[in-house]
Amino acid sequence: MKILVISVHPDDETLGVGGTILKHIDEGHEVSLLLMTKADASQGYTEDQVASYSEQKKEMILAYGFKNVYELGFLTTQLHLIDFNLIIEKISNVIKNLKPEVIYTANRTDVHTDHQITAKAVFSCTKAFRHPYIKKILMYECLSETEMAPQVNENIFIPNVFSDITSYFERKVEIMKIFESEIQEYPMPRSLESIKALSMYRGTNCNKKYAEAFMLVREIF
Repeated sequence: MKILVISVHPDDETLGVGGTILKHIDEGHEVSLLLMTKADASQGYTEDQVASYSEQKKEMILAYGFKNVYELGFLTTQLHLIDFNLIIEKISNVIKNLKPEVIYTANRTDVHTDHQITAKAVFSCTKAFRHPYIKKILMYECLSETEMAPQVNENIFIPNVFSDITSYFERKVEIMKIFESEIQEYPMPRSLESIKALSMYRGTNCNKKYAEAFMLVREIF
């Protein structure tokens, strides 16, 4: 089975679907990664920061062992400044080339604009009549983005698919530690304690020790 994980910023894939990625790979599935954005010195990041982010990204990619990695290279936090048609075109090219059966993407109502735009573009790129090989599309939750959206009805992330990551949780945490600049102190949302707490809570939703939760967009079988 061909899986495509769409990550808006390097580390989103680990926070939202890291354990499930490891499980898919362990089960012999071909998992590819699409990275939407990157940090650049033109945005005020220092050269050392940019170099560090790049090294963290490379180490993460190596840790998972993705079949393919696609990088669109849009500037982080600036997707709202990009022609939406260009974003659609770039994502569509990857999907047409890869022909994935399952796609994991950011949640449509995350508070981060980059996440919102990515999800909207993915929906535009995955129409069933154009891509009949896509059998399932799932949105993942991302700590500090999903739960921080205003809790009104239209924004609520409602998980209805759960992945048992009990056997992969510790490895997920180790990969998350690669992103040293993103790890926060508890009770901040991207602390290791918060990651564990969410995984345990999602585990209680499906009678497992640790789980990741997803919101099903479409499934065809």
